[in-house]
Amino acid sequence: MDGPQRIKFHASGSEYFRIWIVNLLLTIATLGIYSAWAKVRRNQYMYSCTELAGASFEYHGRPMAILKGRIIALVLIGGYNLALRVSPLAGLVMFVLLAAVMPWLVWNSLKFRLFYTSYRGIRFGFGGSTKAAYFHFLVLPLLYVVTLTLALPFVHQRIKRFQHTESRYGTQHFGFDATVGSFYKRYGILLALIAGGGVLSAVVGALLRGAGQPAPVTIVASIAVGYVWLFLLIPLFMNMIQNLIWNHTSLGVHRFSSDMKWGKVVAITLTNVLAIVVTLGLFTPFAVVRWQRYHLESIALLPGGSLDEFVSGQDDAVSATGIGATDMLDFDLSM
Repeated sequence: MDGPQRIKFHASGSEYFRIWIVNLLLTIATLGIYSAWAKVRRNQYMYSCTELAGASFEYHGRPMAILKGRIIALVLIGGYNLALRVSPLAGLVMFVLLAAVMPWLVWNSLKFRLFYTSYRGIRFGFGGSTKAAYFHFLVLPLLYVVTLTLALPFVHQRIKRFQHTESRYGTQHFGFDATVGSFYKRYGILLALIAGGGVLSAVVGALLRGAGQPAPVTIVASIAVGYVWLFLLIPLFMNMIQNLIWNHTSLGVHRFSSDMKWGKVVAITLTNVLAIVVTLGLFTPFAVVRWQRYHLESIALLPGGSLDEFVSGQDDAVSATGIGATDMLDFDLSM
C-alpha cells in the first residue's frame, strides 16, 4: 500500500512573473481579448507545476471557449446595467433573467473546468443534472436570503457536497461526508470571534475616551482595531473551511487530508499584501505562487490501496464507457 502522498508545487515566482507580465501587456494591447489565451497559459503552467505521487496535472482548456464565456458574461452584465438605466422595472426583469440563466452557466463552467483537467492521462469530469444545478445554485441561495443568512452553513454544505460528489476522476466519483453540523460549528466560531472583535473595539474606544482622547482619535482607533481583527479572521475562516472540506473528501477507497495552519496563512497574507503595495503590484505573481504553494502543499492524498492499480482501473473504465468530448458543452464562464 502506498503511503500518504502530499501535493508538491514546483512553480517559481520569477518564472510565473514572465508569464504574468506578458499576459498583462497583451491583454491590455488587445482590449481584453487576449485574456482567454492568458488564462490558458497561466493554468497550463500552474497545473504542470502541481505534482501528486510523481505525476503532474495537465490543463487542456480552449481559449475560444473561454472567450465565448466571457463575451456572454459581458453581454449579460451590460444588458443588466442598460436595463437599469431604462427603468427600475426593466432592471428587475433583467435581474430575474440573469438569475434564471446563472445556474446553467455555473454548471457548464464547472463541467468545462474539470473536463479540461487531466492526471496521468485521465480526464476529470463533472456530472449532475440541470435540475440539480438549479436547485443548488438558485433555490438554495434563495433559502439563504429568506432565512436572513441563518441557512448559510446549510447552503454552503449542500453546494460543496454537490460539487464534490458530482466531480469524478475517470468514472470514479469523489465522496464528501462533512455534515451540516460541522459547517454550523465553523460558522459559529466565526460569528463568536466577530462578536469578540466588536467587544474589543468597544473596549479600546472606552479606554481612549477614559484617557481623555478626542472623539475622532477614539473613533479611528476603534475602527482600526475592527479592521485588523477582521483581517486576522478571514485567514482563520479560510483555514477552517479548507481543512473541513478536504478532511472529508474521498475518491473511492482513497481519502484526502488538509493541515493548513492559521498562523501561516496570516503570515503569508500579510507579507503578500505589504509586498504588493510596496512594489505597486509587481509582486503579485510572486504572491500568487507563495499562496498556491502553501494552499496546495497543505493537502495530501491518503491511499487506501495501490494508486497505480487505481489509475490503471480508471483508464480501462474510461475506455469502456467512452467518456469524451460529447460529455460536456465547450463553454467556460470562470475568470
